[in-house]
Amino acid sequence: MAESTPETPYDVVIIGGGPGGYNAAIRAGQLGLKVACVDKGIDGGATLGGTCLNVGCMPSKALLHASELYDAAANHFAELGIEVGKPKLNLTQMMAQKAASVAQLTKGIEFLFKKNKVDWLKGKGKITGPGKVEVAGPDGAVTQVAARNIVIATGSEPSAIPGVSVDQGRIVDSTGALSLPEVPKSLLVIGAGIIGLELGSVWRRLGAQVTVVEFLDRITPGMDAEVAKTFQRALTKQGMTFKLSSKVTSAKASKKGVSVTVEPVAGGGAETIEVDYVLLCVGRRPYTDGLGLESVGITPDKRGFIETDHWKTTAAGVWAIGDVTLGPMLAHKAEDEAVACIETIAGKAGHVAYGIIPSVVYTAPEVAWVGKTEEELKAEGRAYKTGKFPFTANSRARINHETEGFVKVLADAATDEVLGAHLIGPSVSEMVAEYCVAMEFRAASEDVARTCHPHPTRSEALRQAAMGVEGWTMQA
Repeated sequence: MAESTPETPYDVVIIGGGPGGYNAAIRAGQLGLKVACVDKGIDGGATLGGTCLNVGCMPSKALLHASELYDAAANHFAELGIEVGKPKLNLTQMMAQKAASVAQLTKGIEFLFKKNKVDWLKGKGKITGPGKVEVAGPDGAVTQVAARNIVIATGSEPSAIPGVSVDQGRIVDSTGALSLPEVPKSLLVIGAGIIGLELGSVWRRLGAQVTVVEFLDRITPGMDAEVAKTFQRALTKQGMTFKLSSKVTSAKASKKGVSVTVEPVAGGGAETIEVDYVLLCVGRRPYTDGLGLESVGITPDKRGFIETDHWKTTAAGVWAIGDVTLGPMLAHKAEDEAVACIETIAGKAGHVAYGIIPSVVYTAPEVAWVGKTEEELKAEGRAYKTGKFPFTANSRARINHETEGFVKVLADAATDEVLGAHLIGPSVSEMVAEYCVAMEFRAASEDVARTCHPHPTRSEALRQAAMGVEGWTMQA
């Protein structure tokens, strides 16, 4: 392990090895900066990648993919003329392949660190003063390193609520839900956000009865309201039960299950629900405790976020990116900030287009969106036009029996500039980037409408919706 001294400080020391941290380290190495990344791993494991690779984005997608195939074999293969009999679930193997895929990805980051001359300082990082970082290693050894610039990229952790104590046994958070030892007969999910619905859908497909309790009167806050309603109908049809405008006031675990008390938000009688497991998914909070921020005069806000101006904190030479800063807690937002922050440190022009950061829900159907919702445009008083196209009219979706959902495009009424795109349907996570690119170049909906798309593909729905902005949709 390379070690710096006060006489030869690192150009950049990054605290945190998740999507923000490891991308910042790689970009710094590419630009020829002397760089180190301090990361202690997840739960003591000697792996890079942070929450996303180890206990978040990657393992959840592995289970989503596997559970979708299991559900298809159990319920949909026959209609395609494929007779396989009743599939048998091997949960141990499903978890093993998930772990193997994650291990390959984390090893890949180690390779990229070596390739770009990034020093990985294994341990917990703490700022001890201007230009000083302390690394407490897993063996108890403490190392001091000096840095001209310090980047905080420590990410976030699951939020808690009163009355519900996560034990990673019967009451789990998103991390525990990725490794349940059995398929629950019944699972109660607290929170109808993206993470709760994704993980709830995994266990629903594998056989659990899933009930979702949400404080608000709708699911997935921040999603376009029309899309959210369609999404909830789809999940309800699949077997999920929703209790909206409701709150969990207590959850008491036993060896055999959990007794959950649910009350209406508006007041009224409480009910008790007995379930095998509870999944608490009410958002995430920035991981900023114990970082020594006070040593450089940084005070997080009451929620733990660090305020920044172009990724600069109030302390000279200290920067912050990703989930510890305000904005959407998304891995790709952290990646964009990582590049922009390091390029700014290197004297280049760093930039992030915060209005063009896409969001995705990796359920079936998938949901993806970028830009403004209709509700936001109405609140702004901005005149807009809408184009919409259903997947029922898309030839590839029809052939593949994936007709649920639609594409909706919002464009400025005067200039036709694309202001937002909202997709629910098959493979939309892979297609929303087309509208991200269009919006980066401030394209008009007509630009998309007059761009040739391959036939037959699901992507044609994006073009047809753009045609619909001016009223000339041709295939519906």
